[in-house]
Amino acid sequence: MEENLEKNNEVNKEISDNTTKSNSEEIKGPQSEKVINININNDDSATNANVAIKNEINTPEKPVTKPKKELPIEKKPFQEFINIHLIPSLTEEINQRGLEINNINLTNTNRPIAGDKCWVINCEIKDTCNFWLSFEKDDISSLKSISLSKPNQKPSIIESFLIDEKRITLKLIISRVLQRLNGQKLIGVN
Repeated sequence: MEENLEKNNEVNKEISDNTTKSNSEEIKGPQSEKVINININNDDSATNANVAIKNEINTPEKPVTKPKKELPIEKKPFQEFINIHLIPSLTEEINQRGLEINNINLTNTNRPIAGDKCWVINCEIKDTCNFWLSFEKDDISSLKSISLSKPNQKPSIIESFLIDEKRITLKLIISRVLQRLNGQKLIGVN
């Protein structure tokens, strides 16, 4: 019994020594963690008082990197926005209204009526109308205009397009084109 007490005292002393480290070691931060497992039985054998010390190196956690946000489609390069997003979406919206598009494309050409060089989306809707959506520069925020005509006719009026909008979005462009076409009773009834 006395031997067990001596062994317990030795274990307690070791635990005490491990917990009373100098302040300088505590300031440095934990470099390793000690795990102490004590198994004491009432047996007199020396193997019953086991002390296992395990050192584990604390690896600093890697900071979680936020995935890069993908650019909004309106911030993508002009031609990518027009050809990959605007033209297919506009085509889909027009087709959903039961109309068929014969031709739709983006070219850097002369604006209808005005004759100045700019980026123009020319769309021909079968047996309904033609429209030209013009961008002054290769930027969706640049000055825009729209011209409309009946099939096989030239446009006679050029109108400003989205001049009061501060934030131009894909949905906004599509809705306003459809609004203009609808306003002229070209794709539906008011």
